[in-house]
Amino acid sequence: MNIESPKITVPKSAEELYTLLTDIKNFEKLMPDNISKFEVLSDKRFLFALKGMPEIVLELKESTPHSKVVLGAASDKLPFTLTANLDALGEQTDAQLQFEGSFNPMMAMMVKGPITNFIGTLVEKMKNL
Repeated sequence: MNIESPKITVPKSAEELYTLLTDIKNFEKLMPDNISKFEVLSDKRFLFALKGMPEIVLELKESTPHSKVVLGAASDKLPFTLTANLDALGEQTDAQLQFEGSFNPMMAMMVKGPITNFIGTLVEKMKNL
């Protein structure tokens, strides 16, 4: 299952946005209002939970300076990645999130709406980091 957020323009340089996104404690500022738990587990791993949803542990899997940050599920139960693609525009950056997950069709149907809303919130809040 692939879901892409709308592309947005963030009023920060690609280097600045990349630095913010690779510091995982900043993801707390990107979380939706219905977050019930956020905990930094290490410099590359954090746990979060939204109300009514199970806890998810994400870890920094890969990063390409100033252009890409990849977070992935720390558990093999729900294998997915969340990639932030950054495109430098001088003092601004075009940013887009891409979610890729391997789910059975029933699970995909259940999670598509909430995940679409979730990545939409993350990308919109990026403007305010």
